[in-house]
Amino acid sequence: MRRTIELPDELLVGTIDTHIHSGPWLTSCPGRVDPFQIAQQAKAAGMAGVVFYDHTLGNSCGTAWLAGRAVPDIDIFGGIILTSAQGGMNPRAVKTALYYGAGARFVHFGAHCTHHMASREGAMVDGRPVPFKDLYPRFAEEELSRAIRIPLVDPVPAELEEILTLIAEHPDIYMNTGHVSPEEVMRLADLAERFGIRRMVVAHPARALLGLDQQKNLAARGVFLEGCCSDWMFHRGLPRTNYYIEREYADEIAGIANAPQFSGVVPWARQLRQIGLDQIVLGTDYGIGSGPTPVEGMRLLISTLLDLNFGIDEIALLTKRNPARLLGLAE
Repeated sequence: MRRTIELPDELLVGTIDTHIHSGPWLTSCPGRVDPFQIAQQAKAAGMAGVVFYDHTLGNSCGTAWLAGRAVPDIDIFGGIILTSAQGGMNPRAVKTALYYGAGARFVHFGAHCTHHMASREGAMVDGRPVPFKDLYPRFAEEELSRAIRIPLVDPVPAELEEILTLIAEHPDIYMNTGHVSPEEVMRLADLAERFGIRRMVVAHPARALLGLDQQKNLAARGVFLEGCCSDWMFHRGLPRTNYYIEREYADEIAGIANAPQFSGVVPWARQLRQIGLDQIVLGTDYGIGSGPTPVEGMRLLISTLLDLNFGIDEIALLTKRNPARLLGLAE
């Protein structure tokens, strides 16, 4: 394969970034670009589509609709991330999102307000990591107590059953595990099969905690597994108000705790090959203020894959064909 300066830009054409933090943003944690700039830049680069996330208030369907009206001729998708800010495991929020704005393309079981994630975020105190739940009794009482959890055994709670039924009844949308524990990932995979949900993706922080055999098992069952630039290129240990408006809840330790799973791009890429590429989708997880723009992130991703001797067809599979299948745009 002949490498040129232009090749990453050529391979960027037709890609779909399935994980962009589009905003609006907390004023305590401003983003890199706004939704309209993201759409404009993606269109100018020849990308086929972008998927917007809002992990603060959770619903990016309206943002996707607005951006789509302003920037035509590129697919812009939104969805719903269940958050404690909108009641956690809330079927009404999901039902509304299905018909709001551009309509939800995914239902996601929470980012920074899952019990798994919230119990692991915290601050450095006298040189040692201390979770917020241990540092602030108020955090444990007010935030951890209402964080999202997936019960590991039957019976399935009524709220979760209704949400799973809604996903199954709308085959054009997919289920995203969110930032849950490995045990919760496997439970959701079993529930997806039970309820007849056609498409499911394991969010990249959850995937990183799974063993190789677990990931192979999920891929063999038709589950998509997500990888992102932020897995191996992120500012770990930097205090960040990802979700909570209180400055004292600016997380410093979750990324450090996950460091063995996020140990660099070479082992990251090696694991993708060990799993098999047919069920892998890649995105950037960019839009954050301290990162590149999402378009530059996709170019970085493609260029890095080329450096790691991924072939052009393999890159197209990971950034075009598999994302299109996840989104229901292709079989």
